[in-house]
Amino acid sequence: MSNLSLRLHTLQRAVQAFADTPGRTGRLVRLQDAEDVLVIGDMHGNVDNFRRLLNRAMLAQHPRRHLVVQELIHSPHHYPGGGDKSHQLVDLICALKCQYPERVHYLIGNHELSQATGRAILKYDEDLNEQFHLGVQMAYGEAGEEVYQLYLQLFAVLPFAVRTQGRVFLCHSVPATGPLERFELSHLEREPTPEDDLRPGGCLYALVWGRDVTADHVETFLHKVDADILVTGHIPCPDRGYDQPSPRHVILDGQGSPAGLCLLPANHPILPEELPGCIEVL
Repeated sequence: MSNLSLRLHTLQRAVQAFADTPGRTGRLVRLQDAEDVLVIGDMHGNVDNFRRLLNRAMLAQHPRRHLVVQELIHSPHHYPGGGDKSHQLVDLICALKCQYPERVHYLIGNHELSQATGRAILKYDEDLNEQFHLGVQMAYGEAGEEVYQLYLQLFAVLPFAVRTQGRVFLCHSVPATGPLERFELSHLEREPTPEDDLRPGGCLYALVWGRDVTADHVETFLHKVDADILVTGHIPCPDRGYDQPSPRHVILDGQGSPAGLCLLPANHPILPEELPGCIEVL
């Protein structure tokens, strides 16, 4: 099998594995047979941090540990001829998903959702969607469009949230005030996902774009999702890789150095005062 054929086969298997993850209903995954879960913040193409994360996760040595990554695409790393290289990190997580299909989870962020829906996302006067697409074409040449369509299929099945039996809820962000009033946990469990939920004004769109992290707002969200602890990304934390704006909420940022992560028990609840002890940095 050629390298390209192997890559296509791996992506196809990963798409199916994400869709078939045990405990999945709609775009929500309830972890099953998990002792603990290691989660990192937004990675944005940082392959070096991914290597360090694998060394910390030690998945082979911990057969009931689950790993959660989020927002892998749109990075400052470009090919000499142009195009974003962050698809390389997507390839790595897809290979890992094929190796550990029940224990590796990739949370969709606003960048993947924008790529999947074709809604422009701009930074430094660049269209990041176009740069990602160009990067895939630079890497795969004539097969670039075929590979790119597989990435779109992948983004269409990624979960929006993961929850543990210990009442920890993992998602990319929290809906803003207006959308939060309309949000219900059942929106995550719809099959298939209504297209309107993914557009501006939709409840799942709001779940990856909100930036209100005040304690009262987070408490309202936790009540709606029936959870005690919230772990999100989305908001940069360049100084230490994480932030804890309120006792029940930690924000993780995995794109730079230091990179924030949490190792949390998955089979029993933790108290808010125990949460700081679960935070680590790479």
